[in-house]
Amino acid sequence: MSMGFFIAMEGGEGAGKSTHSKRLAQWLQEAGYEVVLTREPGGTPTAEKIRNILLDPEITDMPDQTEALLFAAARSDHAHNKIRPALNRGAIVICDRYIDSSVAYQGIARGLGANQIRTLSEWATEELIPDFTIYLDVPAEAGEERMDGIDRMEIQSRDFHHAVHQAFRDIAAASPKPNIVIDATKSKDEVAKEIIEAVSAVLPKR
Repeated sequence: MSMGFFIAMEGGEGAGKSTHSKRLAQWLQEAGYEVVLTREPGGTPTAEKIRNILLDPEITDMPDQTEALLFAAARSDHAHNKIRPALNRGAIVICDRYIDSSVAYQGIARGLGANQIRTLSEWATEELIPDFTIYLDVPAEAGEERMDGIDRMEIQSRDFHHAVHQAFRDIAAASPKPNIVIDATKSKDEVAKEIIEAVSAVLPKR
């Protein structure tokens, strides 16, 4: 059995996932934990190559099914070669996006089916599921103001990003796994404080 603890940081574009993943990692490291900070798509050499394809704004003819399969392929490599080994040695893994992002983006916003996409990713990762998920909630318009607009996912339509935002809310409300939804329109310090309090409450005592 895994001795580590797996945290997923989820949310739409511009929600602050990367910023708060780093801040949480720093706090945990200062508390004496081994922390592996990673991201999706990416996290391993193979998955990073797939990331470059998925986020290339010059690719405009990718079928939605291809997109979903590429995300699942990257996640499979990431889970097997980075996340699971880290958990097995007792580390805390913080992942900027994970399965719920695929469910929100491809399953719901792309219309491929939430159950189908979740099943695909759970098969690809041999059912490696986060112990705790943090959903950073930012309305699509607010997230849009924070985006660089340079990758293929960011340049999707406003209706698409609205659908993603609502999808994350619905996923969090329906999830049987421990999670918290945080209003990420607050200041960075306020959001970071809420994240630390939430993680402190669920982190196994060592």
